[in-house]
Amino acid sequence: MPIELTLTPSTLGVLNVYPIEFARHFGVRAFVTDRSGGVSPTPYDSLNLGDHVGDEPANVLENRRRVADAIGVDANRLVIINQVHGRNVVNANEATPDSSGDVIVDFGDGFAVAVLIADCLPILLVDEDSPTLAVVHAGWRGLESNVIESALAHFEHHDAVHAFLGPSISGAAYQVGPDVAEHFAKVPGALAPDAGDRSRLDLRAVAVAQLLALGITEGHLTLASQVTDGGAPFFSDRATRPCGRFALVARRVIA
Repeated sequence: MPIELTLTPSTLGVLNVYPIEFARHFGVRAFVTDRSGGVSPTPYDSLNLGDHVGDEPANVLENRRRVADAIGVDANRLVIINQVHGRNVVNANEATPDSSGDVIVDFGDGFAVAVLIADCLPILLVDEDSPTLAVVHAGWRGLESNVIESALAHFEHHDAVHAFLGPSISGAAYQVGPDVAEHFAKVPGALAPDAGDRSRLDLRAVAVAQLLALGITEGHLTLASQVTDGGAPFFSDRATRPCGRFALVARRVIA
């Protein structure tokens, strides 16, 4: 069975972060941010990292600078790209402010990489045999378009990859219509019936099924027990609009 754990918050400078402890064993520093420790006003209070949700650009830049400082890099070495709910992969050392995709892969080149979240599923992939790591932004569209497969194409041996699934909306809180549900009808545990023609979709169940099918060892899967339902302590687009974005951030510290 995949390992489920409750992330324990820790103070890092002015931020409240949730370290991903297993990654330390493989020379990777990683954490999940929450809403606190930033400068953005309501409704983005306070550590909004998204530059596309209506917040003042100066606030977002300062919030990202604080995250870069917390992970131990200069702000220009924190790689965040424009997420488009697809399967495109961006190499961290080739990323520009205009780069679009939903996977950032780093080969130990000294970058910190981050995906932005407000209900979708953040995934961290760490290779135990090489410096390669990746962060993945996986909503239903990304999962349907095989974004995890795109990310894993950059890892040579899938049985050496460890995967962490961070806070996302729960299956109990994520109502979808038949046009979405049809894509996941064959995934065990992915759907539960709801009122009328609606269903409840468990993004994590879909991601776990795909990871296992792609050769990830079950014992290498770790799931955070926390969810974004309700919008606290993590941003939730379903709970409040507009809202900010939190992040899963990772950096290779030992190559």
